[in-house]
Amino acid sequence: MPEYFSEEGLEKLKQELHELKTMKRREIAARLEHAKSLGDLSENAEYQETKEEQSLVESQIGELEERIRHAVLIKKDMRTDRVTVGSTVRVTSKHGEELYSIVGSEEASPLQGRISNESPMGKAFLGHKVGEHVEVKTPGGVTRYEIVEIR
Repeated sequence: MPEYFSEEGLEKLKQELHELKTMKRREIAARLEHAKSLGDLSENAEYQETKEEQSLVESQIGELEERIRHAVLIKKDMRTDRVTVGSTVRVTSKHGEELYSIVGSEEASPLQGRISNESPMGKAFLGHKVGEHVEVKTPGGVTRYEIVEIR
């Protein structure tokens, strides 16, 4: 399943990958050399711990490379006739007027109005037009929203 990212979010992922491949790998290599210099590797706890950390870092690198390979960039010049990933939606409900940006799950921050396209609310808004009513089912019950603006 593709993951959606803003340019900033994708750049952050690439930066994390770069740091793991350069700085973290160098740090682990230096620690391994030090541990090897201490003698018998079969009973060297520092060497074993560092090898485990190296394995974990390599797994993280592989995961990040895979995520970047399948990333879908959210375009800035989006359509505004329907809600899509990347849209900012102004809605009204019994709670008043609210503004939400539909983002990929990696960049979601509900307290900042950034909701995931995979969340119940994000899924409910996707594909709808201005003037349409959307019901969102959450653990707290059903809330009815009217889409007022899409940008």
